[in-house]
Amino acid sequence: MKNILVTGGAGYIGSHTVRELAARGYNPVVYDNLSGGFRDFVKEYEFIQGDIGDIDAVMKALREKNIHCVMNFASYIAVGESVQNPMKYYDNNVSRTLVLFEAMRRCGVLNFIFSSTAAVYGFPEENPITEESLLKPINPYGRSKLFIEEVLSDLERSEGMRSVRLRYFNAAGADPSGAIGESHVPETHLIPLVMRSILEDYTLTIYGTDYRTHDGTCVRDYIHVNDLASAHVLALDNLLERGMSGVYNLGNGRGFTVKEVIDSVGRIAMKEPRVAEGPRRAGDPDALVASSARAARDLKWEPRFGDIDTIVETAWRWESQRRRKGY
Repeated sequence: MKNILVTGGAGYIGSHTVRELAARGYNPVVYDNLSGGFRDFVKEYEFIQGDIGDIDAVMKALREKNIHCVMNFASYIAVGESVQNPMKYYDNNVSRTLVLFEAMRRCGVLNFIFSSTAAVYGFPEENPITEESLLKPINPYGRSKLFIEEVLSDLERSEGMRSVRLRYFNAAGADPSGAIGESHVPETHLIPLVMRSILEDYTLTIYGTDYRTHDGTCVRDYIHVNDLASAHVLALDNLLERGMSGVYNLGNGRGFTVKEVIDSVGRIAMKEPRVAEGPRRAGDPDALVASSARAARDLKWEPRFGDIDTIVETAWRWESQRRRKGY
């Protein structure tokens, strides 16, 4: 059984991936400082509390646990916050990740799976977006991720480090069991925000209704968190069995507008959300939709949760009882 160090493994996508790793026969070792994750999300798995910027702690984990590969989810992800506080993002997403790489280099652990983002594309010139589309991030979050992607290319040439870079589109949903799900502070993602507007009885603001889309609101590609987890394990299989580095978009290949998502939540919750229209936010493209053809070809990956109502239903199951569980 191969041991996989999952940094940031107690967070949203990390915890779902930990479950998928265990289900596929790997031994996940969760490494998390719990700044944004939850110990209870991964209470069934081996856990080390630590920061990726602590080189001694990382090296100890790598050596003592005989790690075969590192999966890194230990990133800050809020675009707006990255604009307001870029140093926070460059410190963690860049500087501390470089410390992680140095620890891996010293310990001879040369397999890495990176949680990247569609934000590396900025304002796309075409949809669907392929891996060959222009890389031009427009915020510190996207720039921090692209920088690490470039470092990984350099490390493959200099150190022989193999890596897979997975560019997510809009992660959404929760494990169908309802045991774990999305819980960010503050929450910035659309689906949980719509749900909370219903549960807490407040008016939700739609930012912009004059985009070049069929109903005037932004189009985004929503990909279920369990489908992301599955892609990580398939990428790991490929990396360990074939030594194949690569970069892959992960999305459903179809987009839904803000209004369509709000309507879906209303159907699932059986209560229409109250909404108000507000001005556009700076930096929001009209549409972001993935081509995941390369992942389908190389990783044999295919999303299972393609319908927006199915994605929303799993999120509602989690969100409607999240507070009762203490998250």
